[in-house]
Amino acid sequence: MPELPEVETTRRGLEPLLIGRTIAAVSVHNRALRWPVPYGLAHTLPGQMVQAIERRSKYLLLRCAAGTLLVHLGMTGHLRVVPAAEPLRKHDHIELLLDDGHTLRFNDSRRFGAMLWTADEPLAHPLLRELGPEPFAAAFNAANLHRRAKGRRVTVKPFLMDARTVVGIGNIYASEALFRAGIDPRRPAGQIGAARYARLVTAVRAVLAEAIAAGGTTIRDFADSSGQPGYFRISLRVYDRAGEPCVACGTLIHLVRLGQRSTYFCPRCQR
Repeated sequence: MPELPEVETTRRGLEPLLIGRTIAAVSVHNRALRWPVPYGLAHTLPGQMVQAIERRSKYLLLRCAAGTLLVHLGMTGHLRVVPAAEPLRKHDHIELLLDDGHTLRFNDSRRFGAMLWTADEPLAHPLLRELGPEPFAAAFNAANLHRRAKGRRVTVKPFLMDARTVVGIGNIYASEALFRAGIDPRRPAGQIGAARYARLVTAVRAVLAEAIAAGGTTIRDFADSSGQPGYFRISLRVYDRAGEPCVACGTLIHLVRLGQRSTYFCPRCQR
């Protein structure tokens, strides 16, 4: 599933291609995404100019004068801008024809993504309003993490992946950040002190910043808006490395399941 770095990479790739462009027409080839594509989209969007492209958690927000298009990539979704005459690919479900002869296409083989419209403030949308802080925001800090974790028995990795704790951190980057912070992912969140949470905040930001700079992580399906894969995979220290030696101490990386997700860690470096 695309995580925050992949979505941010997509946002940055789309900005120079979409900002200031007017949507001339909309073609919906398949409405059956995670939530049905609104029937009125083909009537609402034409004539709207894309004023800004923002990101909230793993959602892309394409702001126009009349409202905002909310896009979620789901597990396999991606956006690309191509000449309008280019033939459709399998699983191209939605097209936004632009005024410069290009089209923005939403492709999603598993159809867990979404494209929705709101005329209201998008941050107040039901999908967004209950989300926790962004990982680079001041509200994501050790004191808040420690306070939120107090008395919690849930293990720290699912706690970190909870979007009410902090947004945008999925399985890959949670494993990597916990390794850098030296925290065992099996440890209950409520048994971690503020000082260790401070290290975790620093690790989360470092891992995400490096992944964004590298263009995201390619495991199976992610490609950025130009169709190029992310390259952070070569920098992964524990994720998907079960049975391989730890890059720090040489101990074999362990694999367990937490919250029904594969979890990789070094039993020596992470306590």
